[in-house]
Amino acid sequence: PVQVTGGFKCVYLSANSSWNTTFLFLSCSQYEYFNAVLINEVDEEGNNVELGGEFILQPDDHFNNLSVNLSLSVVQVPTNMYNKDSAIVNGVYWSEALNKVFVDNFERDPSLIWQYFGSAKGFFRQYPGIKWKPDEHGVIAFDCRNRKWYIQAATSPKDVVILVDVSGSMKGLRLTIARQTVSSILDTLGDDDFFNIIAYNEELHYVEPCLNGTLVQADVANKDHFREHLDKLFAQGIGMLDIALSEAFNLLSEFNETGRGSECSQAIMLVTDGAVDTYDAIFAKFNWPDRKVRIFPYLIGRESAFADNLKWMACANKGYFTQISTLADVQENVMEYLHVLSRPKVIDREHDTVWTEAYIDSTLDDGQGPVLMTTVAMPVFSTKNETRNHGILLGVVGTDVPVSELLKTIPKYKLGIHGYAFAITNNGYILTHPDLRPLVSTINVR
Repeated sequence: PVQVTGGFKCVYLSANSSWNTTFLFLSCSQYEYFNAVLINEVDEEGNNVELGGEFILQPDDHFNNLSVNLSLSVVQVPTNMYNKDSAIVNGVYWSEALNKVFVDNFERDPSLIWQYFGSAKGFFRQYPGIKWKPDEHGVIAFDCRNRKWYIQAATSPKDVVILVDVSGSMKGLRLTIARQTVSSILDTLGDDDFFNIIAYNEELHYVEPCLNGTLVQADVANKDHFREHLDKLFAQGIGMLDIALSEAFNLLSEFNETGRGSECSQAIMLVTDGAVDTYDAIFAKFNWPDRKVRIFPYLIGRESAFADNLKWMACANKGYFTQISTLADVQENVMEYLHVLSRPKVIDREHDTVWTEAYIDSTLDDGQGPVLMTTVAMPVFSTKNETRNHGILLGVVGTDVPVSELLKTIPKYKLGIHGYAFAITNNGYILTHPDLRPLVSTINVR
């Protein structure tokens, strides 16, 4: 047994003790970390629960008198994920070194608020450590990979067309899973992205008929509007995928040629229960040899009769294939495409720093109401030689910045007596303005 910082425990097992062939394994079942929900929790016998343990929390006025630990971070894992999954535990283990980084940052700049690392595997490491409380149903739905700061930092802006199969074979549970899959895809889109949704059988049906033949910005209002129309989908007829693919390629091409959209990555998300052909003639016409549009098929249901055709489409068009059998599989499988779209950025070593729009942090209060914040974030990727050419994204690191701190950097003496400064994001959202009076009900709450 080896004791490491912060009370974490791990066990190393040597598979071979010879000098030249010593292998080292981490026994994941023996490794413990401070789970944000389980810290300071005890069982019926008064013993600390697994992944809990005693975690010192003290009120701090810098954090609105919330009880925090300024020496250690905590790890939050979404309720729909197993908190001792080997991928989670391994990521938590190597990211433990961030504790010292977080502490050093805070000592150098005491104005810092929350610092965090969102892993591509789904866990969220937050400093200072604080206890998380689930909702009335015992659920914590927070998944860092769905947050704007993660999406913007992890991937380049993208244009996306989502094709949904509404043929007769999609009736019942399959259509329910398909709706949830599309909704989860929308969750992964940010303000820098553009999209549209087309349902198909013998004919094409734009989910929002008023937006026929165009793409719209993936802001909150547009995504919510499209979600409302998903419930109007019903399954009947025969699925003509060739017509749907042709429409999607034409739409992306025309939109890009006019200088609209993201002018960056393009993708077609295909949500279906199968494909009877590989449709290579369509790909040869619209997408080869450049393969500018990536294809991401999502096979709905347990049957795999047509899986090979969908896998071929993904491989031949620089995409990724996943199968979604149940509603519980949706979120994790949808996330896979983000790893693919992040590869060019990772391989090119692009450390792009992103700033989000302003939002309200409901946990903090400066005496005049909730604090208006923005987040600055950047991607983290593997630097190992064996993974360099594969573009492995490890996650996104970020910190919250109060808008009031940005205002302090403005050289007011240069503005004149009647001058003032304001800031807007690249998407036109007001970040700060002297007359900005945000309404809590109309602004994002982290």
